[in-house]
Amino acid sequence: MLYLSVITIILPLVAATASAPAQAEASISEPLVFDVLHSYHVPSGYDTHQSIFASPRLIDVEPPTLTLKARPTSVYRPRSWESLEHARLRSLHHAQSEPVEWYETQVLGPNVEDRHTLAQLARMTANAYQLPGHKNWFELEPSWDINASFPFGWDNDEDGFRGFVFRSRDNNTIVLSIKGTTLQGPTSKKDKLNDNLLFSCCCARVDFSWVFSTVCDCYSWSALHWRCDDICLSEALIQDSLFYTTGVNLVRDLIYLYPSANIWLVGHSLGGSLASLLGSTFGLPAVAFEAPGERMAATRLHLPLPPSRGHSSLPPVPITHVYHNADPIPQGTCTGAASLCAQAGYALETRCHLGKSIVYDTVRKLKWHVDVQKHPIRQVILNVLDADGPWPDGEGGEERDVPKAKEEEDCVDCFKWEFGDYKNHLVT
Repeated sequence: MLYLSVITIILPLVAATASAPAQAEASISEPLVFDVLHSYHVPSGYDTHQSIFASPRLIDVEPPTLTLKARPTSVYRPRSWESLEHARLRSLHHAQSEPVEWYETQVLGPNVEDRHTLAQLARMTANAYQLPGHKNWFELEPSWDINASFPFGWDNDEDGFRGFVFRSRDNNTIVLSIKGTTLQGPTSKKDKLNDNLLFSCCCARVDFSWVFSTVCDCYSWSALHWRCDDICLSEALIQDSLFYTTGVNLVRDLIYLYPSANIWLVGHSLGGSLASLLGSTFGLPAVAFEAPGERMAATRLHLPLPPSRGHSSLPPVPITHVYHNADPIPQGTCTGAASLCAQAGYALETRCHLGKSIVYDTVRKLKWHVDVQKHPIRQVILNVLDADGPWPDGEGGEERDVPKAKEEEDCVDCFKWEFGDYKNHLVT
């Protein structure tokens, strides 16, 4: 199986390093300095950036010093991973709920109020798209040990879920960076399948013209209504969405190999949504850049989430979304048959996110027009996260170095669709 090879490959590397001391309670730490642990990367000569979803070729930048600020972060985790998975499958296959016992703990998570930390995590995210030495690679520091990184998951049989794993020099923090969508290359077909399953309202059925572009057969048309079968959708997502399942296995391996380390998840676009879904599953801090709304996907995956608390209607998951308002993809506005997303075969229709969102007002500050070409992670790094602040934050005229993270409590996805049991499934 795919995830077994992760342990086989990286266990010798772990054994060669001293284990981190267990942390009884999270506390403010010194800035964290990261080295590459291992990589999942592309064949030699393959350029992942010929895509509106990946990064365009821009000017080279000076290598930054990678120092990240951490802060205590409350997370909720299941008492047992096995009980969580059992509850998820019982909900899927039997339409029955099963209680999951959660406990609250504190870990060191990324300080998302620090602009430099966000910029460095974004650089790690961007580096999931190519090999070290590629012209679009961000050099994090001069002492990278390229011999410590190696290809994984890029052969013809296992193409799809890709990225990098970084670790701090003291072995206390692990960062899993997940690659997003590319239009051309060995992952493009599975990238599109995952995008259209996770982020479309119903099987990528944008309109009547998408008869041959759908990814499942769950729509049930009527003269006056757009109807979609819930059970069919869940089954399609579970059976075909290989990236989430692969990610679960990989994260379990990392938890096993680094039981005392803080594990963070980052990603861009599709990779960001996967980072969020995995962070929600395991109670791990995640930062997602320019990611489509994944809240509906969490429901369709039947992910058990900790109950909401206080006045919030959302579960307390340690997820932070970072995007700007000139990018239509995280806002769910790159929609309709005439949109660039639809013309490329992508039905990115959802807009509601888990956790909290940091939204940069590039329309007001940078005078950008809403354009899918503003989606690439390199654009975000060089023109948004590296730009001098302050940034507008809300309607009151307040400005901040980093906009305040806020919940999307009143967000609604796919309002024109009706969801229910329209195909008369027999639940067994």
